[in-house]
Amino acid sequence: MSSNKGSALLIVAHGSTVNPDSSAPTLAHAAEIRRRKIFAGVECAFWKEEPSLRDAIFLFDPESLREVYVVPNFISEGYFTQTVIPRELELNGRITKRPNGQIWNYCEPVGSHLMMTELLLKRAHDVAPDVVPAEASLLIVAHGTDLNENSAVAAKREAEKIRAFGKYAAVLNVYMEEPPLVSDWRKLTESPNVVVVPFFISDGLHSYEDIPILLGIAGAAGVDRGRPGSPPPATAHGEIFRQNPYAIDGRKLFYAPSIGTDPGFADIIVEQANAAGKT
Repeated sequence: MSSNKGSALLIVAHGSTVNPDSSAPTLAHAAEIRRRKIFAGVECAFWKEEPSLRDAIFLFDPESLREVYVVPNFISEGYFTQTVIPRELELNGRITKRPNGQIWNYCEPVGSHLMMTELLLKRAHDVAPDVVPAEASLLIVAHGTDLNENSAVAAKREAEKIRAFGKYAAVLNVYMEEPPLVSDWRKLTESPNVVVVPFFISDGLHSYEDIPILLGIAGAAGVDRGRPGSPPPATAHGEIFRQNPYAIDGRKLFYAPSIGTDPGFADIIVEQANAAGKT
């Protein structure tokens, strides 16, 4: 990317109609990138929130902003990055020239960046800074099922890369709805310490409620989850992560926030835009 003075950045994410925390990391990363003044304009758009993906086409003035870099804030390639986003933004490939002359560059999703491995290791260390990796198992948790096949593949890829470093006693990709199940963590691991990192873009019902229940730590956190299926109460947000470590069956379990909440995602978003600018 030769210059950003006439360029804009659009970060696209899923969003949610029921969970306000879903868009929070994307908005935070956008604010950080805006603060750095790398681009002349930085905006966000969502599939399930406002501004919508279709509205995003009109967010940038074509006279002053001649190029737009679109970075999907998604863990992996899949239905949304390959079908929904291109359709809603009217993109016809990696580079799309609008009738007004504006050039839109479609970038790789954040989850495919090489820095993802580094961030996972950093998140694991941050949640358990005093734990010797050789005495711990690292679990990377994705959703699983055929509906989320690519995210499962991404989790497996990252587990294999971290496993190759030989730092942890074990590194496993586990899932909520398909084997190996995160609920089987006691059988899958033997180390005295277990570090769990959700491989999601944002914290929500999965990280606040579903995974803690599967791990058997929800009750230990003392969180009132309200009616089944309802969003967690505001007082519960983050409480599940502040109870570390959890003592279970003579072992210690450390539970981290979702990887997408790491501030380092701002760097990855910029890197993905830079990579597209060099092609």
